Amino acid sequence: MGLWRVDADTLAQARFVVSPLAEATACLMALRRGTAAHPGERAWLDAHLPAYRARLAADPVAALVIECAVRPRYLADFFTPTPLGEGDPSFEEEVARVRAFSPDEARGHLATALDGPVPDRLRGADPAGAAAGLLEWVWERAVLPYWERRRRILEADTVARTARLARSGWAEAVDDILPEMRWLGSGRLQVSLRDYPPRDLRGVRLMFVPVTRRRGWVSWEEPDRYAVVYPCSGILAEPPAPPPRALARLLGPARAGVLVLLAAPLSTTQLVALTGQGLGSVGRHLRVLHDAGLVRRRRAGRSVLYSRTAAGDVLVRAVDNPE
Repeated sequence: MGLWRVDADTLAQARFVVSPLAEATACLMALRRGTAAHPGERAWLDAHLPAYRARLAADPVAALVIECAVRPRYLADFFTPTPLGEGDPSFEEEVARVRAFSPDEARGHLATALDGPVPDRLRGADPAGAAAGLLEWVWERAVLPYWERRRRILEADTVARTARLARSGWAEAVDDILPEMRWLGSGRLQVSLRDYPPRDLRGVRLMFVPVTRRRGWVSWEEPDRYAVVYPCSGILAEPPAPPPRALARLLGPARAGVLVLLAAPLSTTQLVALTGQGLGSVGRHLRVLHDAGLVRRRRAGRSVLYSRTAAGDVLVRAVDNPE
């Protein structure tokens, strides 16, 4: 079992951070997999998968590098550098860290991922440079056009996780981050069911990094930085459906969209991310809905969460299922 031993100081200083490189890496993995987790991802794959496959066909070295670097049980270390956790780095600054690995270092990481020798075709190649070039292509073509909305989504997820942490502690905050991750108590964080040696994270910088795709991973750069990259919550990852037309006519489409989303508690930041509306507009809709008795609000740590009341539920159901 893969266990991380974490002390109170490490947990107290752990941070949720957004990484453009992690998002691009997760998107590259989704393109490589080629199957969608939800309709929104299906539309994104339909738009970018043909060009991605053409890019690999034109660059067989990059195609082989990714095939070797992304394994079911392991990801090559040069491919997933641990975020620095400082400032607000750009994608260009982060991908430069991938490119900085020497060919010999990258081939060593590939051999570990493969648990065997590196293919002969890569012996004279620059695997890190090829991976960085492909990540740059994915970023420019398949991530950057959507980055502002995705950044809002990722930031909204960190708000929700932080609120859950303040409300219920680490056990609830991390138990659904990755399928195999569990807080076991007594300073023990299970990160995998596989038989990996335990790691001592006392005194290190621990980061949690959301991505909008469904693949997550862990990474570290010893001795002082560890990261858990995790898929953000489903309601944030999938674009919201439009509100029922009858409800939109009654309340206006923007306000109706907010009410429909509040089937589960959400913060103002999350609603801004999901709807694409400005903070002021979302705030006005929430005030009107609250004054009408259709939503309630409660504080969770430093966040205020909104959700539908029973009256709000009745209204949404009535216009969604007219007799």
